[in-house]
Amino acid sequence: MFSNASNFVQGVDMAFAIIVGISVFFLVGLTALMIYFVVRYNKKRHPKSVYVKDNAWLEATWIIIPLIIVLYMFYLGWEGFLPMRQVPDGAMKVKAIGKMWVWEFEYEGNKVSDTLMLPIDKAVKIDLVSTDVLHGFSIPAFRIKEDVVPVKDNYTWFKPGEFGEFDLYCTVYCGLSHAYMHSIVKVIPQEDFDKWLAALPVRKKEDGGKGKKLLEKNGCLACHSVDGSKLVGPSFKGTYGSKIKVKTNGAVREVVFDDKYLETSIYDPNADISGDYPQGLMKSYKDAITKEDLVLINDYLKTLK
Repeated sequence: MFSNASNFVQGVDMAFAIIVGISVFFLVGLTALMIYFVVRYNKKRHPKSVYVKDNAWLEATWIIIPLIIVLYMFYLGWEGFLPMRQVPDGAMKVKAIGKMWVWEFEYEGNKVSDTLMLPIDKAVKIDLVSTDVLHGFSIPAFRIKEDVVPVKDNYTWFKPGEFGEFDLYCTVYCGLSHAYMHSIVKVIPQEDFDKWLAALPVRKKEDGGKGKKLLEKNGCLACHSVDGSKLVGPSFKGTYGSKIKVKTNGAVREVVFDDKYLETSIYDPNADISGDYPQGLMKSYKDAITKEDLVLINDYLKTLK
């Protein structure tokens, strides 16, 4: 029996079962044929080899039949994939935001949850957004998997068909804590979903403006957090205006994290190495970030107390 977790389960599982069945059939058949030939035509029985003339019908058969089988398997996959890109009218919209290393789900009215809560038997379109690096949006029980690519629009859709909780994973290696980028999909009755959504608080507007967008655009927030957590590089939180230790030509010294230091760090990142971080982790952004951009970034960093 196929699961009814989503409307795509039956099509995906059917295609998988048929392809596996065909593969097993040929594995067993060709292995048995190979063993038969090894026994039937071994050197003891046939010490002198015999030339076998080509057979046009046999050659045509082993070309045409595999071609038909491969095309049939392609058709099965295409038939299952095509409906996944055809979102029905009236589908509920949710934005899935992937970032190192959590999922956020944004509903209408700027309401955000860390759990993907959905009503049963209602089509839902998931707009997929990444704020930093490549992620993979996957709900195995629903047979759903789509890439979440920075600066590129992508989506998926499905209709939940069973109540319960289902795992949601990131299936693309996205950094140190990739294995912990996990969330839950909860499918509940429509009336319970309406109550839950009504009670979900509205997310406060996030400050940062153009400065934060510049950091996101250039991938800075993939290595530098804004909440104090340690990533590939030091966090931006509470650093502006503070004294930090850096290594300059192998010597440790103390500098102030100000406009001048930030400019040096962006344009010549190996000149002053912060703390115990190794040299060579960061490239120069001199050709990507202008002096005007630096002013906007500085203004944003000053807000991260």
